[in-house]
Amino acid sequence: MDTAGGPGPVVRRIQLGSQLRTLRLGRGITLRTAGRFVRASETKMSRMELGRVSFKRRDVESLLTLYGVTDEQAREGALSLAEEANTPGWWQQYSDIVPGWWSTYLGLEGAASLIRAYEVQHVHALLQTEEYAHVVCRQNAPRATPDEVERRVALRLKRQQALVADDARELHVVLDESALRRAYGNRAVMRRQLQHLIDVSERPNVRLQIMPFHSTGHPVGAGPFTMFSFSQGDPSDVVYVEQLTNALYLDKPADVSQYTEIHEELQRDSPASEGSRDLLRSLVIAA
Repeated sequence: MDTAGGPGPVVRRIQLGSQLRTLRLGRGITLRTAGRFVRASETKMSRMELGRVSFKRRDVESLLTLYGVTDEQAREGALSLAEEANTPGWWQQYSDIVPGWWSTYLGLEGAASLIRAYEVQHVHALLQTEEYAHVVCRQNAPRATPDEVERRVALRLKRQQALVADDARELHVVLDESALRRAYGNRAVMRRQLQHLIDVSERPNVRLQIMPFHSTGHPVGAGPFTMFSFSQGDPSDVVYVEQLTNALYLDKPADVSQYTEIHEELQRDSPASEGSRDLLRSLVIAA
């Protein structure tokens, strides 16, 4: 994956947006006023500061002037960020088969140093075998052509390279046992998927815990979610919660803190790594 060379455009957008927001607030300027200065709506300005849209160089230059940034080194630093933020990510070649709002997820996933997740419906995408991924992709996109399904699977496998790269991501997944009991494909497909989970959980950068049926510690109302953390703490942690037709990207400290507590609670109420592997081994035998 070419994410190894740097944080990637999504993270750069978030970094630049955060810088512009800090500068604006420091000058006591409203979003509406800033928007008028660059002929942008208040909504667009908000999306810029959240890193949800690309930046035009002239808009960044104008905003820096409005915010009183005259130091040439500071201006060039911000403009360099804008240039990097507008560089297409490697995933753009798959833009025809994934929703636009999901590109942010791919950017965050590629740049994160630690990924924490809770899954209840199926095995986490980064831990799926190719044949299991085929079944899931066909079910998630029943109208997709065979070629589109193949490309969805190819994207999923490409993302998994981040777990074996020189700068491999740390992955910590709590997987509900129900996802393992739900048959995707035939018994042979599930058996190989279960064995793959056992094998991949042995990697030093992967921690897999299975939330068993008998656990009583499941947080009420907690659906699947993913948390991204970054090595330099910039940007701050981001929580991803997927919905049917869009997704939420939460970065407010109060929201992040709540999901962190939920993930820690899920960990406490699930067997540790070896105990979870024992559960997986029993499922392989039963499959």
